[in-house]
Formats: sequence, structure tokens, C-alpha cells
Amino acid sequence: MASVADQLASNINFGAFAKATELKRRIWFALGCLIVYRIGTYIPLPGIDPQVMAQIFAQQAGGIMGMFNMFAGGALERMSIFALGILPYISAAIIMQLMTAISPTVAQLKKEGEAGRKKINQYTRYLTLLLATVQGYGLSVGLEAMGGPGGSAVIDPGWFFRASTVITIVGGTMFLMWLGEQITARGIGNGISLIIFTGIIATLPGAIASMLDLGRTGAISTLFIVLVLVMGLAVITFIVFMERAQRRIIVQYPKRQQGNKMFGGESSHLPMKLNTSGVIPAIFASSLLLMPATLGGFAGPGSPEWLIVVSSLLGRGQPLFLVIFVGLIVFFAFFYTSIVFNPQETADNLKKHGGFIPGIRPGQRTAEYLDYVLTRLTTVGALYLAAVCAMPEVLIAQYAVPFYFGGTSLLIVVAVTMDTVAQIQSHLIAHQYEGLIKKSRLRGRRN
Repeated sequence: MASVADQLASNINFGAFAKATELKRRIWFALGCLIVYRIGTYIPLPGIDPQVMAQIFAQQAGGIMGMFNMFAGGALERMSIFALGILPYISAAIIMQLMTAISPTVAQLKKEGEAGRKKINQYTRYLTLLLATVQGYGLSVGLEAMGGPGGSAVIDPGWFFRASTVITIVGGTMFLMWLGEQITARGIGNGISLIIFTGIIATLPGAIASMLDLGRTGAISTLFIVLVLVMGLAVITFIVFMERAQRRIIVQYPKRQQGNKMFGGESSHLPMKLNTSGVIPAIFASSLLLMPATLGGFAGPGSPEWLIVVSSLLGRGQPLFLVIFVGLIVFFAFFYTSIVFNPQETADNLKKHGGFIPGIRPGQRTAEYLDYVLTRLTTVGALYLAAVCAMPEVLIAQYAVPFYFGGTSLLIVVAVTMDTVAQIQSHLIAHQYEGLIKKSRLRGRRN
């Protein structure tokens, strides 16, 4: 069966894609949703002076606000209705994931299957609404305090501006959440990841132009630009290699006799990815760091002293920023892996179907062995994620490289691309299998 699947995968071509009408419909639906998202990033908030906002952002774009703007797809720079992006939903999802490990009630909901999952998703939406409201109000107050050479960023500050900003921001965030869910259900790939991916890709041409302009003016050398591009390609290659790396554990099935025939006796393997958590730790860690750091980014001469201290300590490349960033990545790598892969459940399923790992007793011993292997793999995977995400931050802070070349953005782009391509291939393989089954049925009827 595996050889047939490999052969079908290798024979995927544009002819097969042309016949897969369901796949084309899903891809066009996802593209349409992403186009709607990009249009929304250009619709400004009411009561904002766009020229003053552009001046303010130009002064702080190289810092943490630039990173926030990347995840928002440029919406923060234009202060659009999608200024908060999808980050409140991600923060709510993080809290609900943590609650599954802390709260017995939420943990029980997770075990109830589809009904429990729908209930958890409903709680996540309510929490997203609450977080977006709080963050939207904080953003409106911060905007009133911001000013540039052209004056205040807000044309008519006051409670009316705050109320309209909160309503618009919350509506934009909830719409993006709904849009991501629609892409996941009716499109192709993970909707939330694709929205973040689209935001990064959309701002990439501007980053390349900015770096080339720095080279033209002599701010950075041509050799350095070439080294940055080569380093980016090397990081992409490294990410692809690590994301595909896996440990295959041999699983043996015993022979059994039914009547005069012997069944079983074959061996299979249990694939365990080196990075089981995928790109989730990087997204979670970035989203948690962005909110307090963005508030610090609004710090000005008249701001409270604690806000100025937060702004300086959480600046990109600062020691505290790097320590917290790496710590969050490692924590979420282990935490999310424990949610995705349960050694005890896997061992019980192997025992139920008569499978066993050679040299390891079925049951508890198998669970302990799988947990041992998973811990070692996750340790390497967490260190890989931390290195890819944190090391470029030092270069960005030291050499003012455009933040779009950061490890987190490259990791998200590569991982989401690989996941989407894998889903497209699986749809094509399923379509080709359906075609083979139909042909075999027609031949059987003729015979």
C-alpha cells in the first residue's frame, strides 16, 4: 500500500490537478478569503490622521512594533480595522490550551470528542471577544497619547473616538477569526496560519526594497546584503530538513491463524517527528511577547516611567526579550507536544491491536519507552526552534536587518507552505484513488 501511495504521489501532475474540481474549488475559496483579508488591511480606522500615523510608525518600525505589523500584515502601520490582526484569537487559544492541563472541567470537555471540541471553540471565541475589547481600548488610549511632527495621530480624541475604535477593532478581529475558520473548513490548509502567512508574504517585497535601498545609500555593504540572502536560503533549507526529520520506531505484529490461513506477522513503523509541535511554539511565544512590548512601544516623553522601562527591556535583541522568547518557545514546544502525542494512549492502542515494539514489553513499558524517545526528540526540536527564532533577532538588533528576515517569519512561511502543499498532495492522491476505484468497478461490471 505504501509503494502505491508513493507512486501516486510521484505521478501527481497538472493533469490530475485539472480534474480535481473539489480541490480547485477549495483553493479558489481560500484565495478569495485571503484577498478579502488583504483588502481589509487598507481600510483605516475612523478618526485617524494617516500621515501622522505614518510618521510615528517610521520612527518605531525597526522595533517591536515592526514585528507586530508583520503579523498584522501591515495593518498596524496603516492603523486599519485589522490593526490587532488575529493575535487576540491566538492568545485566547493559548489560554484554553493551558486550561486543558489545569482545569479538570476543560480537560473533561476535551475528552468528549466532537461535542467537547465545539464547546471549547465556543469558549475560545468568547475569550477572543474579551481580549480584543481590552486590547482595542488600550490601543485607542495609546493612539490618543501618540503624536508626531505633524501633530496628534487622532483628529478628535475623546470617548466617542475610543468607543468607535473599540467597536471597529473588535469587529475586525472577530471577522478575521471567522474568516480563518471558514478557510479551514471549506478551503485548504489551516486558516489562521494562512492569514499570518499572507501578512508576512505581503510585506516581504517592501522589506527587500528597504534593504536594497540601504545598500544603494551605502548604509550597508553589498557583501552584507548577499550574506543575508545566503543566510536566509540556508535557514530555509535547515528548516525544511528539520521539519521532515523523524524517528521511525519499528512495530511488530504477531502471526495469528484463522482456519487454515495465517495472518499478521508483518512489521510496520511508528513515525515520530523531531518537531512534533510544528510552528505553534513560535507563534504562541511571539503573540504573548507582542502585546506588552507593543504597549511599551507607545511610550513617549510624557509616558509613565514603568512603561518606558518595559519598552527598553523588551526591545528586539535585548537580553530580557531573548531570554523570555527562548523560554516561551521551549515551554510551548513541550506543552503542545504533550497535547498532540499521548504515549500512554498510543501504547494502549498498540496493545489493543496486538502490536509491540521489539524488546519492549507491551503496556506500561511501551508507554515509558515512547515517552523517553518523545522527550529526547522534543528537546532537540525545542532547541532547533529556539535557535532559528532567536539567533536572527541578535543580527537584526546589531545590524538593522529588516525584521522580515527574522527566523520566526521564515519558520512560519516555510512550515505553512509545507503543510499546505502536503494537504494539496493528499487531496490529489485521494482523487487519483477514487479514479482507480471507479475504473476497477467499471471493468468488473464489463467482465
